[in-house]
Amino acid sequence: MKKLSTFCVLVLLTAVVWAQATLPATWNFATSTLPDGWSETNVNGLTQYYSGSGNPAPAYKLDATGDILMIHVATTPGTISYDLTGNSFSGGTFLVEESDLGAVWTTLHTFTAPASGYTNFIDNASSTSRYFRFYYENKVSGNVGIDNVNITAGVSANAEMLVQLGTGTVVNGETVYFNSPVGTNTPQTFSVNNLGLANLNLASASISGPAAADYALATSLPLDIAGQSSSSLVIDFTPSTAGSRNATITIENNDANANPYIIYLYGIGGTLATEPTNQPTALNFAAPRSYRVSGTFTSASGNPDGYVVLRTIGSTVTEIPADGTEYQRGDVIGNAQVVVVGNGTSFRPSGIVANTNYHFAVFAYNGDGEFTNYLTSSPLIGNINSGGSLMPSGYYNGVSTTASSFVTDLHNIVNPHTTQFYSSFGPLMMENFFARDTVDNQRVVTCSYSGLNEIYTQPFDWTTNDFAREHSFPQSWMPTVNDGGFQSRPEYSDYHMIVPANQNNVNGIRSNYPLGVVVTPTYNYLGCKLGFDANGNKVFEPRDADKGDAARCILYQTICYTGVAYTGAPNTDVTYGGSWSLPQTISNSVNYGQDQYVLKMWHYQDPVDNFEIARNDYVDSLQGNRNPFIDNMDYVCYIDFSNMTWIANPAIPCAAAGIGEMKQQREQFMIMPNPSSGAFRVIYNSHNSRKATISVLDQTGRVVTNSQEFLHTGINNINMDMSGIAPGLYYVNVVTGGKNITEKLVIE
Repeated sequence: MKKLSTFCVLVLLTAVVWAQATLPATWNFATSTLPDGWSETNVNGLTQYYSGSGNPAPAYKLDATGDILMIHVATTPGTISYDLTGNSFSGGTFLVEESDLGAVWTTLHTFTAPASGYTNFIDNASSTSRYFRFYYENKVSGNVGIDNVNITAGVSANAEMLVQLGTGTVVNGETVYFNSPVGTNTPQTFSVNNLGLANLNLASASISGPAAADYALATSLPLDIAGQSSSSLVIDFTPSTAGSRNATITIENNDANANPYIIYLYGIGGTLATEPTNQPTALNFAAPRSYRVSGTFTSASGNPDGYVVLRTIGSTVTEIPADGTEYQRGDVIGNAQVVVVGNGTSFRPSGIVANTNYHFAVFAYNGDGEFTNYLTSSPLIGNINSGGSLMPSGYYNGVSTTASSFVTDLHNIVNPHTTQFYSSFGPLMMENFFARDTVDNQRVVTCSYSGLNEIYTQPFDWTTNDFAREHSFPQSWMPTVNDGGFQSRPEYSDYHMIVPANQNNVNGIRSNYPLGVVVTPTYNYLGCKLGFDANGNKVFEPRDADKGDAARCILYQTICYTGVAYTGAPNTDVTYGGSWSLPQTISNSVNYGQDQYVLKMWHYQDPVDNFEIARNDYVDSLQGNRNPFIDNMDYVCYIDFSNMTWIANPAIPCAAAGIGEMKQQREQFMIMPNPSSGAFRVIYNSHNSRKATISVLDQTGRVVTNSQEFLHTGINNINMDMSGIAPGLYYVNVVTGGKNITEKLVIE
């Protein structure tokens, strides 16, 4: 949508124009908003913009039979040029076509073996064509990338009409918005351009519609305009009442492609369009998923110009939009967020997680921009719960923690699976899952390790936004790293293990260091840090909210690929206690490995949340497999990840068993879950039997509760119940054997 401003004698006039593609028309895909006149058919429903390649990146991807990128131009074209690449393309057919009416298509170029790497092509267009399309006619394998599309303007030997208002183009069949005080005449001056060589004749014009009496043609017709010249066409607008004053001007002319030339006039008396009289009805939700909810509704009677959909979490929407304000997707009104704005009757919000109740309100409006008038009373409302895990019934049938074959059986459940492209992580995972809408029609993604929120304008570009597809299980740890075609193997691009992370401040700093508890930090960035653990080993520690997530990503990779053979030389810097076990030595310079007890401790300290449930389900929808440690947290206790063998009869939870890390921290205990709603466990690994005093204190130091406990040698699970206590920050203090240890507790 283009906005035009024109100063008149008595009033500032603002017009809004919807347009086809005017020539020359070009798009380099630097933004994901389709330009005027461009449309797409997206067979698999996935975003078509991607940043993995381009000339330069980003570019546009067609990846399924029937995918189409189409351009509808308003006037005579000259040539169409484009950069095209085939990505693992084999055996299919890709076409570039043109059409006069968009029904019967003529082939300009056929590709059956497009080269890998962007190559420029230029095709000559027919002067009568008004439609062009890039069409994936038949996919066997691979996809096609398109970049830097440009359609030049040609010159017709005949008359060719194109209208402008100010600096904006008003193509045949489009709408212009403008306003004037009630009873005041504000002339509208249109420029009629003849782009052809023959004379253009404007034979006559008529004004019709419900408010036709408010308009008058001030220019005398007929009017001849010489080839490649222009002339003015003036329409007087004198609104008789406030609000929307709609009419249509029909101009008879001798342009064979645009006769008659129709312009829809949306004049407004005063400052706002007429308020709609009715709200939409029948709000319905599709079957919810843990990672997706979507809704549809029935248009309001009276055909308002559009609708704005607001969303809140956990409570009914009470916010209302403000007249004269144009909202965009992601904008915030109080506690509500704008989900979508426009004349569509469906919506799909971003940022959905499991087990969450989402509320929606739909408001009808008329007008556009500063003329927008909302019907704010009695909006259409409804709510939907996203639901819990979508784990199929019986998914883990045949897996028993009491069986010595447990490790193999669990591996066989999650491998093999469907392999997704590493390069598709951006459009599939970032755009469709990790990214959330934010103000000004922008989006935001969060660095998993640090918590950094990166705001961007679509499409997401890895380089521009300084983000990386981080292998939480570093690729240098993988036994297959030296195999030919390693980057095409499933273990390299497994979405259960890859997370988004800032590159320079986080991912590059983590490098391939193991995860651990930093005692002496050498580097801090927001919630993460690098430094030395209690043993003097350099380790990377992610933010608290990601510790369990990171642990489950890494442990998933070991169980999914345990037993997977390599054909090339293994990474000799790494010592594996078993196939795909956690490395015992990272490299010659990092001569220590990944402590499984740290990961198990974090696994329980930061248990599975609704975000992880949603992510597990969404990746399952793409790969056809699941992370078993999200579905069954206690599975980690039955595996020795140093050699991928079964552990019979482990302590549950096993976070402190053996607990290298807890010993290093001199008997630091754990609180689970934390934050808590009031019921939690104190887990203490004691070296001997002894008495302990456990106290909970508020922020002033006042003792809220205190109990005497007897600790036995090994793992102690002590249940605490503080239901009904006021939410806030507390401290849990354990005094035993001459030790006095305190940990923070958050009550929600």
